[in-house]
Amino acid sequence: MKKKTIVLAIIALVTVSFSTMAQRVDRTNFKAGIHGGVPFGDISDYSNFEIGLDLGYHWGVSELIDAGISTGFMNAFINNDTVDFGPVEVEGDFPNIQYIPVTAAFRLYPTYDFKLGADVGYAVGINDGNTGGLYVRPMIGMNVSSNTELNISYIKISDDYDFSMAALGILFLF
Repeated sequence: MKKKTIVLAIIALVTVSFSTMAQRVDRTNFKAGIHGGVPFGDISDYSNFEIGLDLGYHWGVSELIDAGISTGFMNAFINNDTVDFGPVEVEGDFPNIQYIPVTAAFRLYPTYDFKLGADVGYAVGINDGNTGGLYVRPMIGMNVSSNTELNISYIKISDDYDFSMAALGILFLF
C-alpha cells in the first residue's frame, strides 16, 4: 500500500510539472528596433528631434517577468548654430548630441500583449564634450503581432544638462 501511494504521488508530481511547463510562455528573445523622440527640458533649446536604434536580449524569468540587457544608439539633431546660455549667445558649429546606452532591462506582463518596464543603466556620451550620465527609460509596450512591438517611453539622462524626451518606438523580436 505504501509503495502504491509513493508511485501515485510521483505520477501526480510529474503530471503537475508537465502541465505547468506546457502553460509557461518563454519570452526569451533578441530585440532590435528604432525609436523617434521629441526632446523637452534643457535639450529642447538645442534640438527638436531625436532618433535612435534599440538592441536588447531578454530572458523569461517567469510567466510574468522578463529581465535582460539592452544597448543602442541615440542621436539628438541640433537645430541651429546659435545657442543661448542665459544672457550670453554663442555662435558656432555644434555637433549632434549622441549617446550609447548600456542598461539592464526589466519587463512585467499583466497580459500577453501588454507590458510595462524600464531600462536602467549608463548612457555613454560619444560626441566631443559629452560626458554621459545615468540613463532611465520607463516604457509601456504592446504586441502588434507575435514578433512586433510598439512602445511609448520617457528617456531621461542625468548629464550636465537635462536630456529628457518622449519617444515612440517599434521593436522586432527574433
